[in-house]
Amino acid sequence: MNTLYPFKFKPIFRDKVWGGQQIKTRLGMDFGNLPNCGEVWVVSGYDGFVSVIENGVFAGNELNEMVEVFMGDLVGDSIYDEYGDVFPLLIKFIDAADWLSVQVHPDDELAEKRGIGMGKTEMWYILDAEPSAELISGFKKELDKETYLEKFKAGELKSILNYEKVDKGDVFFIPAGRVHAIGPGTLLAEIQQTSDNTYRIYDWDRIDTAGMSRELHTEQALDAIDFSFTKNSKTTFKESLNKTSPVVDDEKFTTNIISFNEPISKDFEELDSFVIYICIEGKTKLEWNEGNLDLVPGDAVVKPAILRNITLWPNLASKLLEVYIRPTD
Repeated sequence: MNTLYPFKFKPIFRDKVWGGQQIKTRLGMDFGNLPNCGEVWVVSGYDGFVSVIENGVFAGNELNEMVEVFMGDLVGDSIYDEYGDVFPLLIKFIDAADWLSVQVHPDDELAEKRGIGMGKTEMWYILDAEPSAELISGFKKELDKETYLEKFKAGELKSILNYEKVDKGDVFFIPAGRVHAIGPGTLLAEIQQTSDNTYRIYDWDRIDTAGMSRELHTEQALDAIDFSFTKNSKTTFKESLNKTSPVVDDEKFTTNIISFNEPISKDFEELDSFVIYICIEGKTKLEWNEGNLDLVPGDAVVKPAILRNITLWPNLASKLLEVYIRPTD
């Protein structure tokens, strides 16, 4: 059997009514004849949009097929026991030229109850933002369901939402249940559970070229919404040069940031998980005992759990997001 190695994948482009051109102009990915590109999925085990390997001897194989064959060697034993043959995280880049819908995602418990797979907790790393860019994360104050419905039915939903200014390098953690929306002028990397379960609450009265508005999920969303107030919706973290700096530590995923201008060696002997590296600045060479791989902004690579030691070489001063699932036992 061939030895596992870090995988890169063919990008999956998604045109969206709110999408723009930055996937091409800023990240250098050609999305062909699409009028715009709202999202590019760079690591995905989601049914119907499963990533295909583009490098090495396993090129042409789908990610979930590889999980089925290599199991814990690829994703980690405890992760395979929990998630089976579906790769548990989805990595995408989002270019918002207009507001995304105001939406909410169910948690795992509600998703299971409704028979729709996994819930969706996610985080955003802001790659770039126009000076006026903002997003929505949660409510301005704590609400109950009755007050929310009263404002919603009166057409006053926008007045109770929490708007946040967006700057390059910001991080927002969006747990399942938090109402949210990305605003125009924002380019970001998203890390999320492998799920596309989204309840659209409000779509800015938008209509398509046929004069139709997109479906809203008002009733389905009610049991998913967390009506509590979060004082600090922007994630605070300390970034240290040439060190691995923690950003988000959640049971669904852990994310660190590595900002470096000299080589960094990593030893994963104690980690029973795959590791994803997402390049957000500079240029990096990821080296292991049998090969190497170049990473530029927009690239993401999955390091198999069985591969314990790697070295990250910055060809330019570089910045990576490092993502994995920590065992809960």
